[in-house]
Amino acid sequence: MNTKIPFKLTFIYIIFHLLFTGCVNTEQLVDDGKDHYRFAFYNVENLFDTLDHPVKLDEEFTPDSEKKWTTKRYYTKLKRIRRVINALDHPIAMGLCEVENEKVLKDLLNKGSFANHEYDFVHYESPDMRGIDVAFIYQKKHLKILDHRKIVINFPKEVIEDYTTRDILHVKAMTPEKEILHFFVNHWPSRYGGVAESEPKRVFVASQLKKEIDKIIASNPDEGIVMLGDFNDEPTNKSITKVLEAKNTKNSEIFCCHCELAQCGEGTYNYRGNWNMMDQFFISQNLMDTGKIQYVNAGILKENYLFFNHPKYGKTPTRTYGGPIYYAGYSDHLPIYIDLKKSKS
Repeated sequence: MNTKIPFKLTFIYIIFHLLFTGCVNTEQLVDDGKDHYRFAFYNVENLFDTLDHPVKLDEEFTPDSEKKWTTKRYYTKLKRIRRVINALDHPIAMGLCEVENEKVLKDLLNKGSFANHEYDFVHYESPDMRGIDVAFIYQKKHLKILDHRKIVINFPKEVIEDYTTRDILHVKAMTPEKEILHFFVNHWPSRYGGVAESEPKRVFVASQLKKEIDKIIASNPDEGIVMLGDFNDEPTNKSITKVLEAKNTKNSEIFCCHCELAQCGEGTYNYRGNWNMMDQFFISQNLMDTGKIQYVNAGILKENYLFFNHPKYGKTPTRTYGGPIYYAGYSDHLPIYIDLKKSKS
């Protein structure tokens, strides 16, 4: 007996099945029930796995190295970072830097680590010689990723030759209110070799970021922009004031969220007793007074367990290592955040 179903009936059955059995992609974003959204950033300082990558310069973070970076120490580090994310009240999205690869992000966000928060991540491998990258974690229920890409930094010879740095990560996302946000996660070149000597590298990276920002403002002026990261420069440095043109005034095209805290002497990194505001947020002007979500405030997480009393430099972030000595700390940077309130209309 011929048991074949006619093609037309098969097609009708498939359409019916998709419509009424939930197989169509009907994913809905859910409001988190709070009156604001929190976004955060954290330089987690050398989140490496214990494996020796054949190309990356990651040998110091292996079990046989002088640091003796064991599985136990690695999992302690993950627990430390999770504790910070919990203390930040589970941001809807968070930038990270100094993560080695996709594996460490999967281990950080493994099932059960953050009950009811369902974090996922966006990550690209960067050309950094040590293998440290930037990443973006987010709550899938509350933020929908529309697009993402990496912005590769190619230095011209007049700035520096044969030098690589971390890419800038661009993530385009949508909130439950259908507000479109562009996130740019940064980790600019360090001050190694001297602030003035290394400044041209950061100025060049800032110029590349500014080009991207200007494109969005020109083509999609209603879409919000959030720049976050470890900029290795302070709000008063040339890369921020002259190139990004970020200011601490509400009518500026780019608003410097952590400028006021820096002016009050606060910072995220203690360099020989001086607090530097290396980690910062910048937002587009339309997030100041228009749109469905609006800027409220910026802050630095300063839980007691993030510090130790340095005998010479005072209260200082407690890091994982000091040279080869294991301190079992968190990071040499403090985490930062901003809050955007939701419109009641």
